[in-house]
Amino acid sequence: MAKMKETEMPSINLLGSGTTVKGDIKLNGDFRIDGTLVGKIDCKGKIVVGPSGIIEGDISCQNADFSGQIKAQVKVAELLTLKDSARFSGDIVTNKLAIEPGARFSGTCQMEGVTKEKIPTQPLEEPRSEAKS
Repeated sequence: MAKMKETEMPSINLLGSGTTVKGDIKLNGDFRIDGTLVGKIDCKGKIVVGPSGIIEGDISCQNADFSGQIKAQVKVAELLTLKDSARFSGDIVTNKLAIEPGARFSGTCQMEGVTKEKIPTQPLEEPRSEAKS
């Protein structure tokens, strides 16, 4: 069996309440933020911002659940959920957006489909013509 490199192993990361980080973060696993982050996040997993979490910067991830205060430019490949305690200000690009009653959203949202294939306009089978002799 092939051995996986340590840097390829997805993990769960936590930024605890009362902690402030300034800078850019890149990770393969999931990330929960209950503290304050000022900077850019590039995450291949899910980002969860707890009710005490604060983010200012750019966010790029697969999925996200926001409950805290976010002021950011956000790109979510699949689903972004703004929970009832979320306070979001910024621009969103996502495939799906869910906003719970009570959440505050100020900014723009652009929703892009996963597949951009054209639907065929011609029938799959051409009608057969019968030859008359």
